[in-house]
Amino acid sequence: MKSMKPTSTLKLAALLLLGVPVLVPGQTNPPPAPASMQTAWAKQVKAGKVLPEYPRPQMTRKSWGNLNGKWDYAIAPTNAAAPATFAGQILVPFPIESGLSGVQKRVTAGDALWYQRTFSVGKLKSDQRVLLHFGAADWATTVMVNGQEVGRHQGGYAAFSFDVTPFLKGGREVLTVRVWDPTNDGDQPRGKQVKNPRGIYYTPVSGLWQTVWYEVVSATHVQSYQIATDIDAGTVTVVPAIEGAVTGDTLKVKVSFQKKPVTALEIPLADAKVQATTRVTLRVPAAKLWSPDSPNLYDLQLTIVRQGKTVDEVGGYFGMRKIEVAKDARGTLRMLLNHQPVFQYGPLDQGFWPDGIYTAPTDAALLSDVKAMKAMGFNMVRKHVKVEPDRWYYYCDQQGLIVWQDMPSGFGEIVPVRDHNHSIEGSWLAEHYPDVQRSAASEQQFRAELSEMVRQLQTHHSICVWVPFNESWGQFKTDEILSWVKQLDPTRLVDGPSGWIDRGSGEMHDYHLYDARLDQSFPLETNRALVIGEFGGLGYPVQGHLYSTKSWSYKGSKTPEELAAAYGQLIGRVQQLRDRGFSAAVYTQLTDVETEINGLLTYDRAVFKLPAATLKQIHAQLYTPLP
Repeated sequence: MKSMKPTSTLKLAALLLLGVPVLVPGQTNPPPAPASMQTAWAKQVKAGKVLPEYPRPQMTRKSWGNLNGKWDYAIAPTNAAAPATFAGQILVPFPIESGLSGVQKRVTAGDALWYQRTFSVGKLKSDQRVLLHFGAADWATTVMVNGQEVGRHQGGYAAFSFDVTPFLKGGREVLTVRVWDPTNDGDQPRGKQVKNPRGIYYTPVSGLWQTVWYEVVSATHVQSYQIATDIDAGTVTVVPAIEGAVTGDTLKVKVSFQKKPVTALEIPLADAKVQATTRVTLRVPAAKLWSPDSPNLYDLQLTIVRQGKTVDEVGGYFGMRKIEVAKDARGTLRMLLNHQPVFQYGPLDQGFWPDGIYTAPTDAALLSDVKAMKAMGFNMVRKHVKVEPDRWYYYCDQQGLIVWQDMPSGFGEIVPVRDHNHSIEGSWLAEHYPDVQRSAASEQQFRAELSEMVRQLQTHHSICVWVPFNESWGQFKTDEILSWVKQLDPTRLVDGPSGWIDRGSGEMHDYHLYDARLDQSFPLETNRALVIGEFGGLGYPVQGHLYSTKSWSYKGSKTPEELAAAYGQLIGRVQQLRDRGFSAAVYTQLTDVETEINGLLTYDRAVFKLPAATLKQIHAQLYTPLP
């Protein structure tokens, strides 16, 4: 580390106090050379079988086709027409910046990324439709089939689909996709992607980065559904959106548990040329509740019947659970799961991979992260400013891991905070850093992407908390946005801004407590639970498993023993805060990410820096009964 002037040292100390990493002048985080760091799963990636699993564990159907694999690609100026020739091939759905894509090139705000491939759906019946699905594409996407524009979508994290039936010719169909991504030249939600990766900001992701697929459905079909459970009433309510229902159609809803029937209901569907929405409430007697210790899941089946024949059938699942902020036996406001004060403890999970960046190499790799967290004794995870593929949430549902889901941030990077002697969440910061002013278009896009995220993930009952804002990153109209998210989904908790600038709203007062700030005292509140949205950041470099020689952490350790001692001390302090009224804590972080070595796992997931069994034993003290 180069020597620093006294004033620089003071600024560094202030920023570290706030949990803001600072890079030494001249330190950069360049993209690695191809295959410079890979996970063990990278060798299992085959061009003819890329992420072949059904991508949507909710609303499953049998008739579908996977379009992952080799596509032609080209990078062209944004004002250019579709390319006549292509530069080569790219492995979809790995982002073009990743090693697994086979390309590993950067694109700029002045570039458009083009993809093309052919596909065939076979002979269709007169009443069948073909829906083309995209798990996610970052950021503005235009889809064309056989040279005709099918539709457009803006947003880097939500799934979207188009009915492409009118554009099909039969036989080999030509699918062309154009994606434009301004990264941090725009103010759209983008999480931690930046053009110049450094510190807590990482390599950008552009273009297709989740599975592309199609399914063949009847003209009358289940378009989507929402699920709400009520453990007090012992019921589950399913609200399906039905496309093309006609008079005489009926909807059968069946619930089972471990393949044994629980309850069923059949109702007539209203006549509707386009869409009919209905509500079905079924009793679930002696319900087996979902929790991290007992992640019980019920199977769900929806069937549309016409004149005794099945027109459409989809499968799904749900968990019976309730999350709330209410008083415990001592009269302290806490987060309660199924009416019980369950302390929630888990890591901050960035969801980055050295070989696929935003995209895990295989489904097994995706599952491995969830299983690793369970093995380490965590019962919760905070998914940090990123949205994962649906299958990750399915594994959290299945394995029993509570999820706090962040909205990906945008609109500028970290606001530099001047030196001061007050609490970062205190009145000083609220006074000196008002909510940012967004343009009408920027606000509309943020709301659109946030509501898409909530709607898409609503069926995953492991998600218990929405986190609309992280620290001051693009934070605007705070009270209004938090209230609006609660209206979008009343069944989950809404975190106040996670760290830094608290406005007094939300259902949780969320502190970020790095370094000595964990030793402060915090007053209980009468309308919100207290939580630690981030703390820790203990680093340890594992040689042979570093992304770069220029690595950093909030507080480094020289040996595993030193790391274990420091971590144990932190957990002891967290237990004290738990006993005094805190409901949850989030440790920074699950894995190393690029130059950031704060992880409990190395970036390639090859090494647990502390044994999983040791961590589980340390964490057990957080789940003991309250004194």
